[in-house]
Amino acid sequence: MTKKTITLIAIIGIVVIGIFWTVGKYNTLVNNDESCSQQWSKVESQYQRRTDLIPNLVNTVKGYAAHEKETFTQVIAARNQATQAKVDPNKLDQKSIQNFQKSQDNLSSAISKLMVVVERYPELKANQNFLELQSQLEGTENRIAVERQRFADIVKSYNTSIRRFPTNMIATMFSFEKKAYFEAQKGAENAPKVEF
Repeated sequence: MTKKTITLIAIIGIVVIGIFWTVGKYNTLVNNDESCSQQWSKVESQYQRRTDLIPNLVNTVKGYAAHEKETFTQVIAARNQATQAKVDPNKLDQKSIQNFQKSQDNLSSAISKLMVVVERYPELKANQNFLELQSQLEGTENRIAVERQRFADIVKSYNTSIRRFPTNMIATMFSFEKKAYFEAQKGAENAPKVEF
């Protein structure tokens, strides 16, 4: 074999290795991106479960506290707003997640007001349907927290992978963009004041 042939084979070998490496990194990025989208759908699913529980909760409370119309109206309005807030899993940017989170925070606030109303009705707190709905709502809140944490872990992994060298070159070449995280509610950094 001549020197030219050996050089040509070496160049072809390097190009083939480069192509396989690029394809491998690209496929890994695609898998990570899909994992983010899949986990986001799990987060949304838990939020949807919560919004599905609310009409039953409101109706149960209405039976005992019919004169609390303003609270019921606020809860239903917040629920409707929350069901309208959707995020495209392919566009998990900060603005989209903040808008989604804002609607969910409004719903959480409305539910809290509803629970304050419940405190005024001891017979309601003893109602089996209410207790069951309250338990399901608490369980759903826990599921939401778990799925959000899993989402944050997957997004961290994805965001790290698109920033590491040399994968960042592939990510840039194929327009893989950073995904956003959920942020804590304003004031969450301050501990609540508890007085006895």
